[in-house]
Amino acid sequence: MLVLVAPGQGAQTPGFLTPWLELPGLADRLGSWSEVVGIDLVAYGTTAGADEIRDTAVAQPLLVAAALAAAEALGVAPDLLAGHSVGEFAAAALAGVLTPEQALHLVRERAQAMAKAAAVTETGMTAVLGGVAEEVLAGIEKHGLTPANINGAGQIVAGGTLEQLAAFKEDAPARARLISLSVAGAFHTHHMAPAAESLREAAWNVVPSDPRITLLSNADGQAVASGAEFLQRLVNQVSNPVRWDACMETMAGLGVTKMIELLPGGTLTGLAKRGLRGVQTVALKTPDDLDAARELNT
Repeated sequence: MLVLVAPGQGAQTPGFLTPWLELPGLADRLGSWSEVVGIDLVAYGTTAGADEIRDTAVAQPLLVAAALAAAEALGVAPDLLAGHSVGEFAAAALAGVLTPEQALHLVRERAQAMAKAAAVTETGMTAVLGGVAEEVLAGIEKHGLTPANINGAGQIVAGGTLEQLAAFKEDAPARARLISLSVAGAFHTHHMAPAAESLREAAWNVVPSDPRITLLSNADGQAVASGAEFLQRLVNQVSNPVRWDACMETMAGLGVTKMIELLPGGTLTGLAKRGLRGVQTVALKTPDDLDAARELNT
């Protein structure tokens, strides 16, 4: 069983789209999608610096467009789809819940609203690697933080104000390593509630279709058969934790044996190597990875 997964914010690196523009039609597709999202996807994916593509309003549409373009170039039919955070929009489009244009339009609204919400209060996110999960979660709660991403494989991401995160770092859980993330705000926490409402308004007139391929939700890791419900979950997910650990548990329960991570790959396959032991993985980073990914599907 093959699962196709789409990464979330933070996976982007300067110039990651450059080699992909050599593929026939890809530059034209990105140019068309640039009009939908209101930014030059080609420029941001090739010549922009790290700080420019860290901007939430840029990173989110760039990542979704890249994942969709890579999936089109790959041309495989998965048994299962899932996306991490904003990657869920790419997964929804690949499952047929949204058209690519609908997904990108909503991501544009999501990204701008989240960037605006992040500017209200100085917030951030800290990755906690290792430690005992119960102790890590207790420490997060103690300092008034939110476990914004429960990624499995010994990784939990805390979100909250910079003051709360600083206090948490001084009182770190035993045997855990804390890494401050280079993000604009505390995503998937109550700080993003205004962004969720803005996205809800943008999604009001969108008529989704039911998924053609089994599609997992970050809310609880479960497959969602209704397009309308999945769209509602996409809205709610902006200010609620990402349960990638639950998604991987469902993958294991369904018997997933192979995983391909769409562009820019690496993060989710890394988690799978620890959380889905024995599953074969390929991360799409350059077009040179396409053959290995296709071979995995044979």
